[in-house]
Amino acid sequence: MMHGSPNKSRDFISFTVAEDSGTYNNSKGKRKQSCWRMWKRLSRLQQRIVLLMLALCTVLGVYVLPNLLHGDHPPSDADRAALNRIHRIEDQAAAEFKNKAKEHLENIKKRPNKRGPPSIKQYPQEGVAGDAVNPPAAADKKDNQNNDDQAGVVVHEEENVIAPNVVHDDIEAPNPAPNQEQPAYGPQNEKQRAVVDAFQHAWKAYRLHAWGHDELKPISKSYSEWFTLGLTLIDSLDTIYIMGLEKEFQEARDWVANEMDVKPSKDVNLFETTIRVLGGLLSTYHLSGDPIFLDKAKILGDSLLPCFNTGSKVPYSDVNLKTGKAHPPRWGPDSSVSEVSTIQVEFRDLSFTTNDPKYKNAADAVMRHLHTLPKENGLVPIFINANSGQFRKHSTITMGARGDSYYEYLLKQWLQTGKTEKQFLDDYLAAVNGMQDKLIRKSGPNQLTFVGELLSGNKFSPKMDHLVCFLPGALALGYMNGLDSSHLDLARELMHTCYQMYAQMPTFLSPEISHFNMLPGGNEDIIVKPADAHNLLRPETVESLFYLHRITGDKVYRDWGWQIFQAFEKHTKIATGGYSSISNVKSVEKPSFRDKMESFFLGETLKYFFLLFSDDPNLLPLNKYVFNTEAHPLPIRTNIPSPQW
Repeated sequence: MMHGSPNKSRDFISFTVAEDSGTYNNSKGKRKQSCWRMWKRLSRLQQRIVLLMLALCTVLGVYVLPNLLHGDHPPSDADRAALNRIHRIEDQAAAEFKNKAKEHLENIKKRPNKRGPPSIKQYPQEGVAGDAVNPPAAADKKDNQNNDDQAGVVVHEEENVIAPNVVHDDIEAPNPAPNQEQPAYGPQNEKQRAVVDAFQHAWKAYRLHAWGHDELKPISKSYSEWFTLGLTLIDSLDTIYIMGLEKEFQEARDWVANEMDVKPSKDVNLFETTIRVLGGLLSTYHLSGDPIFLDKAKILGDSLLPCFNTGSKVPYSDVNLKTGKAHPPRWGPDSSVSEVSTIQVEFRDLSFTTNDPKYKNAADAVMRHLHTLPKENGLVPIFINANSGQFRKHSTITMGARGDSYYEYLLKQWLQTGKTEKQFLDDYLAAVNGMQDKLIRKSGPNQLTFVGELLSGNKFSPKMDHLVCFLPGALALGYMNGLDSSHLDLARELMHTCYQMYAQMPTFLSPEISHFNMLPGGNEDIIVKPADAHNLLRPETVESLFYLHRITGDKVYRDWGWQIFQAFEKHTKIATGGYSSISNVKSVEKPSFRDKMESFFLGETLKYFFLLFSDDPNLLPLNKYVFNTEAHPLPIRTNIPSPQW
């Protein structure tokens, strides 16, 4: 959290007025006036340095020059005393200079919050006509390049911060309409400050015990490694940025620039690496303009492309980032449908940003293939074979694990290109209609609307994963973009159910899986089995609360979110640092810490809390950004030619 003293900064505009006579005047009076203006432009620190230098020159002139005129004679006692006085004066001047410089730096640190992270270097982005952005030229990729005469930048005196003065017609998201203000990064109210405090509590522990590693183990004060890509750090970058934590951002940015190995000799999951790492790098590039994030994203994108080298157009699930060897999952021949269909938003954005179509072409080929496969009322099974390209027959149909984000990305790909690709909308609407027909039910005794599953493709089960709670937000987002009002009605009903999955637990935290009572005479709507009672610090409910509040303005969603945030603080916060998933949401006394802080807690959950409590509609506006499934905001593009399927 950034705190500042109430020092006021003065804004001014300078301009030049030509002389009426049009003649050149180099009179002494004019030169004096010019020197005075130059003196006034200096900061106080600079003025003191100049005065100290003048004083030193005067002392040297008085005591040293006479001795130089006497040639090589040995110094007398008087000369030695004079030299000693000079040394003392020089030491005093140096000490005073050091103290003044320290005081000046402290004053800079205490300045009040500004629009955007105050001390984060801003890097101008280079663009081309259309909806693609060229990668920065090689000369612009050097770290910390702050040339004062660089075209298209504005240099703020005393702060030494270079702010971009480049406007792109091709990326609408970072450039609000002229009558809109830029968003205010950093906490603007008490609830947001509480969220930033929570983030810093988690980040401090990660920094101390797991820096550069994938995930923190807060109980044992150690770390776990999955892909050796610094998952938590990369997942958190854009959260840090919008929270205005400039020190944390700069430190994380330097790790990415100097220490991150994007091509370790390690098998990684295509889906998880794409949504967390590729998505995190791209969103941070779009927010900060720093080319180092795009450089790393391009390397990673190239390293993931071998997954698409299959005859079926369905990508393999895993790849070694160093060797490029891709393969199906170790546990079987099939991939999850959600995994092969939840990489498109990121790969398409990489193409739009680099002006290289190969990433989008690979991702689009997957969706074209899925579009042709037979479905159950627009609904898809959760497994697909990368060799045959076919769905596994008789596998479960669900809006939860292994199926959820297929439906999410149908909507978001349609939005990503300015609603130009109608095939995504058609598939999304068919799926929503199928869900309403096949999966929506009411529980007893309180008639909670929930989304069940079809086991073996046809047998209804009243099981609902917490992951399904992304759906209220998606439905509301569709309504915001012109879809039928029935989508918003269903979103409100499901949002209430997701809230009850928290409110009916003793800890006020949702289980991973809930079963809903459909038998007459029951006393409880929600049934939690012992194996399903864990909470992984998931974001989906908070995500949907953010969408519902942003779209409808109904404060009840913010109130529900605050209750859930307080429950996380009470039952998952580790006093020595970090937060931990728990094993039993039904026990206040013994929730049983699992000693793991998922990267998405910082990348998604706390980000959505921060956005939920924001009063600024220009903070990542939903008509300018589309959030990937890991909560990384990517710009919505317009004027993209619609491919013909």
